[in-house]
Amino acid sequence: MKAMLLAFVAVGVIAVGASQILNNVGFSSEEQATGASVRLGK
Repeated sequence: MKAMLLAFVAVGVIAVGASQILNNVGFSSEEQATGASVRLGK
């Protein structure tokens, strides 16, 4: 049971960390899908 809880925590930490890293590097879906003819409201 302890190993499963540790795995759930590890998955959460990896998911949050990957999200933050990808947003800071410029791989967010907004930045990838935005072009000259696309208007996204901010």
